[in-house]
Formats: sequence, C-alpha cells, structure tokens
Amino acid sequence: MTLRVLMNAGPWLPVPPPGYGGIENVLATLIPELRARAVEVVLCTVEESTVEVDDRRCAFPDGQFGRLAGPYAQVMGITHAHMATVLETLRERPDIDLVHDHLEVVGPSVLGALDGDAPPVLQTLHWDLRKHPEFYGTFDGGGRVFFNGVSQAQLRTAPENLRAQSIGAVHLGVDLAAHRFQADKGEEFLVLGRVTPFKGQDAAARICKELGVPLIMAGPVAGVGSPRELAAALADPASPLRTYGDVRHYLDAVQPFEDGERIRWVGTVGGAAKDELVGRARALLMPISWEEPGATAAIEALACGTPVIAARRGALPEIVEHGRNGFLADDDSEFAQLMLRAGEIDPAACRRSVAERFSAGAMAEGYLRLYREVLARTGA
Repeated sequence: MTLRVLMNAGPWLPVPPPGYGGIENVLATLIPELRARAVEVVLCTVEESTVEVDDRRCAFPDGQFGRLAGPYAQVMGITHAHMATVLETLRERPDIDLVHDHLEVVGPSVLGALDGDAPPVLQTLHWDLRKHPEFYGTFDGGGRVFFNGVSQAQLRTAPENLRAQSIGAVHLGVDLAAHRFQADKGEEFLVLGRVTPFKGQDAAARICKELGVPLIMAGPVAGVGSPRELAAALADPASPLRTYGDVRHYLDAVQPFEDGERIRWVGTVGGAAKDELVGRARALLMPISWEEPGATAAIEALACGTPVIAARRGALPEIVEHGRNGFLADDDSEFAQLMLRAGEIDPAACRRSVAERFSAGAMAEGYLRLYREVLARTGA
C-alpha cells in the first residue's frame, strides 16, 4: 500500500531554499528519498518551492522569512494563515495517512486540536527545546501527536512532558551527490548560517582577528541577504530593521572585526557558489553558544571534505569525531589552538564520515521507521 504523508514545511522559505535554510534544506533532501521508497508526499509550503512532490499546497507566493524577525504583533498571523491551508488540505485529502510537521509550536498546537478522525502527527523538533517551556512542558498530544529529535543531545534538553511523547531521534542527512568533494583547501576559514548571537560569528571573527587568519561569514542578517541590501535598508530612517535584535548584534558585535578583505561578511550564498565556498574552506567554524540541535551546516561541510571545528555543545559531539573529521573545543582558547591544526584532518575522512552515518538514505529510512511506529501506536 502507498503511504501518503502531508509534509508541513511552514511558510518561511521555499524547498529547497535559495541559500540559507536549515529545515528547508533537510526537506529538499528527505522528500526525494521518501518518494523513491513509494511514499506519496503532499507538501504544504510556499509557491516558490521547486522540489518535486505529488501535491503542493501554499498560502503564500513566496517565503516569509524576511518578516520573521519583525515585531510579534506584525508577524503572528503568518503561521496561522499557513496552518489554515494545512487544515484545508486535510479536509480535501482524507486519504492522508500521516502528517510530518516541521513548524515550531504552531504546527502541533493546531494539529493537536483536531478530532480523533484526523491523521496522526509526527513533529520533528529542529530547534532549542528550552525556548518554549510553557508549551513543551504542558502540551498533550493525546496519543495522536508524537515528536522526534534530530539528535540525542537535543532530546536530553527536552522537558519531561515532551520526552514522554517523543519516539526517538533521526540525525540530519545530506545527499552526497549534491555536494562536490574538494581535497584541496584554501586559507580562509568559514562560518555558515544566520548571523545571530548564539551562532558565534562574533567569536569566530574575534579569534580569527587575533590569529591573523582570514574568515568569511556567509548567511543572512535578519533575513537580509547581502551587505549592500543591509546598508540600503539602514540608510532609510523608517526601516524597521534598525530595531531587530540580529541587526543590532551584527552591527555591535560582528561588524567591528571586519576589514573588508581578511574578515568579511558576504551575505547569503547558495547553490554551486555555496558548495564551492564550503569546499575550499580550510575548516568550518562553529564556536556556538547554544545547544545546537542538528547542525546541517556541519554535515554539509563534511560532505565537501571540509573539517569542522566546533564548540563541544549540542549535537556536535555526535557529528564531529575529534581528530578524524574535525575537532571539538571546550573554550575559546582551545578553539583557537585547534584551528591551527585544521590541516591535520584528511578531507577524505570527512566525506567518509557522512557516507557512513549521515546520508540522505539513512535519514529517510530513519523516518520510515518512525512513521511505522506512529501508525502502529495509533492503529491508523
């Protein structure tokens, strides 16, 4: 029998995203693998999405990520408008067997309110589970809404109530064929991801300045994709970007280290350009200050043969094998020392670590196991 899954990607970015987009990149990798295993996928997303699916439903023509960092009163309706489309799809498609949800808090809260005839739900937890203690500490899925993590470390941070409704962890995976292996490395280190306090761009810039080594920082600032675009927005006295926390963090804590040549923020990079940037980097730096749940960027870097030097936090000890595909540091001083040893890591070993544990197929098989577990528990 064909398994029909409604995949709720949320309204923030298309699948696949043009550049930054952790969850959307994961879904762009997962969906083709599921369809290759005879799973019919109905994707709730935005109209910009190009991943091939069996059915697609959208509330917005394009991704709403640029509005995400805005004042709550101005953005609170976005997720609910999207969820209205999800509910309409479930009414129109009674053949849906299971909902695989990826929309933080709003997804399970809305889906959990449906009656017992609605399909069961598996929500993948992609984020810091300490962010919403009021929700995760009290939500009751009623034996119909279940959760999974993207690492064991992430689930260990979950409130007891949430852990009781979780059925395991599936590590993130990447399509090895989509990431070109590069054995020859340049001199530049790289930080990849949204510029925000807990991602550590400020720490990376400071350490690289002290060591006298070059650093490229790639990723958006509050949804803004380039230095020119950010400068233009900040030149407008009426721009709301001036009040955004991530913008203030960039201007106050990151930009002072930039010199336009050795240390620089280049904005969002996607597609082949991103692969080239990651592949030639001496190492991907992750001096994070939070419990990183899944670390897609780390796995993508390893797939390109680029070692990862990271803080020993969150999922990173489950991904980085110290001395084989990268290094783990306990403080900034050790982090700086390990950066100087990046050349000791064999790029081929980095790629092998992904083939062994973090392939797209392994991720798909992991989710198929969880789908079967949800269907068995609910009798669906």
